[in-house]
Amino acid sequence: MKKSYTASFKAQVVLELLKETKTLTQLASEHGVAVTVLREWKLTALRGLPDVFERRDSVTELKAAHERELAELYAEIGRLTTHVNFLKKKLPA
Repeated sequence: MKKSYTASFKAQVVLELLKETKTLTQLASEHGVAVTVLREWKLTALRGLPDVFERRDSVTELKAAHERELAELYAEIGRLTTHVNFLKKKLPA
């Protein structure tokens, strides 16, 4: 049966790999993971690093767009409230 590891475990092991304080073989032995699997995790992590920063940028852009839309909606609410109040005054009681 194939072992499955949590994302946090993989991240922890990859960070140890990137520190280069121990060899790949030592870490594989310590964690009970095959050397080929550790290489795969490391490559996956390195390939995914640019995405981390791109996602952060897109989240920032989405937040800014949301805030602009929210400001526009509040302005529209203000205009409509003023219009309704004006019409209420014009209607006979």
